[in-house]
Amino acid sequence: MTIAGRRVLVTGGGSGAGASLALGFAQAGAAEVVICGRRVEALQETAARHPAIRPLPCDVTVESSVAALYAAAGPVDIVVANAGQADSAPFGKTTLAQWNAMLAVNLTGVFLTFREGLRQMPGWGRLIAVSSTAGIKGYARVAPYAAAKHGVMGMVRSLALEVARGPVTVNAICPGFLDTELTAQSIRVISEKTGRSPEQARAALEAMSPQNRLYQPDEVTSAALWLCSDGAGGVNGQAITISGGEA
Repeated sequence: MTIAGRRVLVTGGGSGAGASLALGFAQAGAAEVVICGRRVEALQETAARHPAIRPLPCDVTVESSVAALYAAAGPVDIVVANAGQADSAPFGKTTLAQWNAMLAVNLTGVFLTFREGLRQMPGWGRLIAVSSTAGIKGYARVAPYAAAKHGVMGMVRSLALEVARGPVTVNAICPGFLDTELTAQSIRVISEKTGRSPEQARAALEAMSPQNRLYQPDEVTSAALWLCSDGAGGVNGQAITISGGEA
């Protein structure tokens, strides 16, 4: 592994996959893992789990906030753009505000995080987007979210070609439904809108996986650590799916 001594930045590091990623990199020997997000209390809780984790506030949808984040973080070798949100509605009832919100955090946020991250990379580097299977296929009632995630894949593939002759790689990890707070919120929405019990709503999401389960945040972390290993140096511009064969 090439994690030892590296400096890492993880957006959306206060919970779910972001918290798992932060702890995983710290335990793998990273010199420092900077985590950011809008919920300072959640960031502090994650940072308390390992002395190598440092929390910084940031709104990834705001250009000046992302610039300030990197100025405070210092040079980093590994950037994981994990911050994201989900929303659902029938296409005909989707508002422009919902559309703009999904693109802002799930696409523009990745663009700003990657752009500033690449600008300050001292040499060897890894840019990793935590995307979704919604970035490589469609799902009903989440058109803005899926559009944003498809946009992330276009950006990843294009940027990968720009950096291909150097020591930087760009990839995306695309999990199905993760067993996280974000999915728990989706389950609550499904339950409220359909009248199903929370257990029935969760079972419906699990049934979308050929393995009939939600995926664990640690599975995303394992994929990210592998992408930073010596053996993954030739992996560039790829969507690494964690979906049990769904996509």
